[in-house]
Amino acid sequence: MSLKIRLARWGAKKRPVYRVVVADARAPRDGRFIENLGTFDPLKAKDDATRLKLDTEKAQAWIAKGAQPTDRVVRLLASLGVGEHKAGNNPVKAKPKKKAQERADAAAAAAEKTDEAA
Repeated sequence: MSLKIRLARWGAKKRPVYRVVVADARAPRDGRFIENLGTFDPLKAKDDATRLKLDTEKAQAWIAKGAQPTDRVVRLLASLGVGEHKAGNNPVKAKPKKKAQERADAAAAAAEKTDEAA
């Protein structure tokens, strides 16, 4: 059984509040979970102490047992000083797609022609 430390959504429509839970990876997002580790309220200010309430000792214990935190939970844990978040870098994803590159090449060729004519 692979375990995930992830966010489960609670709260009202347009007012999300998340619980940080340990759950089986196959369980639904808001469904069955093994243990509740804390809460996260993204609508509160980033410097608000009640924005993230998390039992870091339990989180570390679950990670030691093999639970994999999701990307967002890794960021939240890093903000509390548990572990570190490694920023990803995918320069290929930032490149324009094929048609945009063709348009840019055509524009550059047209600019060269106008420069040569002048």
